[in-house]
Amino acid sequence: MNQFGNLYSQYYDLFYSDKDYSAEVDYINSLIQANDKNVNTLLDMGCGTGKHAELFCNKGYIVHGIDLSEDMLKIAENRRIGKENKLSFSHSNIQILNLDKKFDAVVSLFHVMSYQNSNNELFKAFEVAKKHLKDGGIFIFDFWYGPAVLTDLPTNKIKRLENGNIKVTRLAEPILNAQKNIVDVNYDIFIENKETKEVIEKKELHKMRYFFDTELEFICESIGFKILNKYEWLSYKKPDFSSWNVVWIIKN
Repeated sequence: MNQFGNLYSQYYDLFYSDKDYSAEVDYINSLIQANDKNVNTLLDMGCGTGKHAELFCNKGYIVHGIDLSEDMLKIAENRRIGKENKLSFSHSNIQILNLDKKFDAVVSLFHVMSYQNSNNELFKAFEVAKKHLKDGGIFIFDFWYGPAVLTDLPTNKIKRLENGNIKVTRLAEPILNAQKNIVDVNYDIFIENKETKEVIEKKELHKMRYFFDTELEFICESIGFKILNKYEWLSYKKPDFSSWNVVWIIKN
């Protein structure tokens, strides 16, 4: 299911204007280089508006990004200017992707795996990553980490942002479903036109699954991935009860 509505896609980059994409790409690049210095081609599964993909391209990788949201891909296409031979995008669900092509590495960032709510969806996404990897290729993904989610429970949050044209207020109300390992994040988004004072309201539901080591280890073993490393996001620290976001590096 596409959990990103048109309005959310349109203002996605504003919502995450405080997100340090450059630091994240530097970090993932360090993980890639630590495990395989010969990576040249990169598949970005769930690329969104293409910011990560563009920055990977700037580092010399040939990058293809795929996403389920056509609205986000329209924004991503603008990033190809001057990079047409090294940066491309296409529309697909990551569970059924078939590019008939293999890559040196696959990345899936910003909790894309946590949007795979069922075991079946998760298995399919991992199988797609494996199918598109060359022998020995690496798959890097981040996700919500169960031990931390259940230790530091999600709470209501308010985020306010603005640019020259609009003011945006986003209310996030999470509801924990402990039996399914899913957090329903209910967003109420209010967008005000600063000139006309018109306010538009949009509601979004993002169902986020949090994972535990044993279930991901089982999937890796079942599909044929070798686990190389597990880190707290943006560090080289072993994940613990404070690590809400965790990254795994696994090998085909």
